[in-house]
Amino acid sequence: MPDYGFEIKIVHYGAGRHKGIDGKVEVFSVNRDTKILKRYFRYFLTILKLSKWADVIYVQGTISEGVPVWLATKLVKKKYVLKIVGDYAWEQGTQHFGIKESLDAFQAKKYGFKVELIRWFQRNVAKAADKIIVPSKYLKKIVLGWGAKEKNVEVIYNAMEFKAVDPVQKPHEERWIVSVGRLVPWKGMDMLIEIMPDILKEIPHAKLKIVGDGPEMENCKLQIANFKLEESVELLGALPRDKTLSYIHAADVFVLNSGYEGLSHVILEALSFGKPVLASNVGGNPEVVIHGKTGDLFEYNDTEEMKKKILDVLKNKRVMNPMLSSDARVPFFKQFGFEVMMEQTVKALRHVAGTEEKNNETMKQ
Repeated sequence: MPDYGFEIKIVHYGAGRHKGIDGKVEVFSVNRDTKILKRYFRYFLTILKLSKWADVIYVQGTISEGVPVWLATKLVKKKYVLKIVGDYAWEQGTQHFGIKESLDAFQAKKYGFKVELIRWFQRNVAKAADKIIVPSKYLKKIVLGWGAKEKNVEVIYNAMEFKAVDPVQKPHEERWIVSVGRLVPWKGMDMLIEIMPDILKEIPHAKLKIVGDGPEMENCKLQIANFKLEESVELLGALPRDKTLSYIHAADVFVLNSGYEGLSHVILEALSFGKPVLASNVGGNPEVVIHGKTGDLFEYNDTEEMKKKILDVLKNKRVMNPMLSSDARVPFFKQFGFEVMMEQTVKALRHVAGTEEKNNETMKQ
């Protein structure tokens, strides 16, 4: 950001205080190992102090960062830009409070006190923001449902650093189905494992490679054992990015059966390698998986549809992404480039700070 005319101070949860890149960025740390209310209060005090210096505050979260900023800016009458990449209340509800509904269904229902409290704070932080940045049209729709004004919500796609790597070496006869994601309930890895016995009946050398770790790891292991799939399904755990990309590059088909995605980077990475992509018709997936052009969609957790489309690709080797082998490849990926993201983000920050016409002026953020 300093290269774009911004003077930066960063507040984060960590330990200590130090100078950042080339001494240009000062970092203020709030100890994350204290009780939650004390931690939030210290963050609030730090924001309160720095907000008197700043022209605009850029917040990267609705709760642990957003709530202290919301309260501080109420006192000092300062504007803030809020980036939202998901529904924190829904994520906490599915992981800790037994919520089973999809993100869309979650928006219209009422839940217990703790979930509703998180949701109340999240929505008020969003409604008070002077500008909200989201990484997909789908998330814009979700945030508008919280009561944010449409003129305040802007879609800016996250930047992707596309990287060339060699594929993992595999036996010539094997056909690989690859999926990548954190092992949480809404990622639907269990359904991929469930359909493998039927896929193996028709393609005996099919292999399912799952990259990722998380709380569902033990359940996935148990499911593999129950189906006697130890020779056909491999849980690779969390891997470094280069290794993950090597597995994606080696895939015969990349599958993402997720109940929620803001905008999936792994789909974009699979497309960058020219891989056939099958994804659930949820969230931001339809923005990048375009039927007949960049891949194909299926209904989340629909095992019959998923199985049929996987077998269709593995048997027929049909080209799923003709658009990305044509002249349309460059403009498609350009929209996810770093320069595009930075230009749009800088414009949004300057608009809120009221310095759009002063591009050479240093702005404090």
